[in-house]
Amino acid sequence: SAVQLGRGPEGPAEAGRVVAEGNAQPLHVIVVTDMVASTALITRWGDAHAHELLRIHNATIRACLRTHHGTEITHTGDGIEASFSSASNAVACAMAIQQAFAQYNQEHLSHPLQVRIGITAGEPISTEGRLFGSAVHTAFRICARARPGQILVSDVVYQLVAGKDFPFVPRGRVALKGLPGRSRLYAVEWKGEGA
Repeated sequence: SAVQLGRGPEGPAEAGRVVAEGNAQPLHVIVVTDMVASTALITRWGDAHAHELLRIHNATIRACLRTHHGTEITHTGDGIEASFSSASNAVACAMAIQQAFAQYNQEHLSHPLQVRIGITAGEPISTEGRLFGSAVHTAFRICARARPGQILVSDVVYQLVAGKDFPFVPRGRVALKGLPGRSRLYAVEWKGEGA
């Protein structure tokens, strides 16, 4: 099961593709968001108000996805899984999301919205409009490790955007639930971070 870079059976491999046993999977940068304390919002504000806050949450994230060329893969109920072909766009989008919620919270002190964001990259299988594979699970696990208002990225994303001037802070090697070994993570220090 040799992996061959550069040429596939039909000629040069596309940028961002690895040819393994004749099956090329595109590189996806996966961004997962999670609205913090969504269940508590329903309890505190009631269904109608919580639904309106979720609508604001969704609209904010989707606007940032459009601006930064991301594709929504699925809505998780209180978050969004998205895919990017560019790691730089994914990180910039995550920063824009956090900045948008920071601005919203300054204007709505009584019912702030916070999200946590995890980002990784890999070659998941695309099937029925969804992505499947270890990279997807890793993105969700990284998101779960993030604090409210925080963006955490995997080492592979950190390497992909090397030299792009994003403000990273190393967060060490951590165990991600259900995944083997320890993963090196980095926090993106976006302006206005309250974490």
